[in-house]
Amino acid sequence: MILSLIILYVVTLVYLSITERFRHYATLMTYQGWLLLLIALFRLHSIHWVDLLFVVTETLIFKAIVVPMMLRRIIKHNKINRVQPAGRSQFNSLMLSIAALAASACITYLVADGSINQAFFCVSLYALLSGLILIVMRRRLFAHLVGFLTIENGVFLFSMAMGVEMPILINAAILLDIVMSILMLGMFLTKIGERITADDSESLTSVKD
Repeated sequence: MILSLIILYVVTLVYLSITERFRHYATLMTYQGWLLLLIALFRLHSIHWVDLLFVVTETLIFKAIVVPMMLRRIIKHNKINRVQPAGRSQFNSLMLSIAALAASACITYLVADGSINQAFFCVSLYALLSGLILIVMRRRLFAHLVGFLTIENGVFLFSMAMGVEMPILINAAILLDIVMSILMLGMFLTKIGERITADDSESLTSVKD
């Protein structure tokens, strides 16, 4: 069951690399949130119920509900639609994503040992690379925000790879930082949307205090 969920998560990452519409980004982040919730339930079912409740509650509220809701609110408020102008090749993005997946598999084969779940390690590394690809290859700030969220999901999966105890420690440490980052970026995009018509990162050079 976990393997099926992981495969579905990989599919969302691949589609994330080729989609051009922001509403699809928000939908994919919703799917990822629910997939991570199910993965956490199956992976951590043997830990103490209080610890499991903490992880499940955090994943449900933050990843499956709050983040997608904020993304849709940003899209609606700033009236943003596409990641980039239509017509740019999606094939290159797809090939880059597949190359990242292959690199993740190779690195996992070389460095992972018996103490690390290789499937989780591979997918977490792929999520990290996918987030970096979004940040580097896309100009829109909204795409950068989704890239950072994808990286955070990769960190969550990496904690699953390390064992059943680590998710509690890692998520407790990053939860406040991620929440503050999302709130700040959300307010930042809102303010930028009020002052310029596009939220391209290149346009920020023209915004003054």
